[in-house]
Amino acid sequence: MENTVAYLSQQWCDEAEKRLKAEITPEKMKRLTSSVAYVYVDCPDGRDKYLYFKTVDGTFAQILVGEGEPPESEFRVTGPYDLFAALTQGKIKSQRALMSGKLKLKGNMVKALKLASLADRMNKIFEKIPARY
Repeated sequence: MENTVAYLSQQWCDEAEKRLKAEITPEKMKRLTSSVAYVYVDCPDGRDKYLYFKTVDGTFAQILVGEGEPPESEFRVTGPYDLFAALTQGKIKSQRALMSGKLKLKGNMVKALKLASLADRMNKIFEKIPARY
């Protein structure tokens, strides 16, 4: 069995980046150029964290995890750690989570809803990372 890594740790981020780049082609990403910062509140350690993605022409150009203020992005999604963990584990779909009101979106809602299927595709990859939540 694979060793588990802590969710949102640098090791988890490195594994996520490796898997995303290997499994999602620019065509599958619809050659999207965008950026999104997911801001996790109420994390188990009491701190707020972020997960940031930047894509250029459908290629993952930058993936970061950290604490505090995330880099500037086209979209900013803020919500509770537990909800994001459920998304990452495939227990809930992105569009449903957004429409539930539990996630707060800054950015174009119409474009975000269109991109929800891409977020779900990414979450299917994250599901496979052996992680401790």
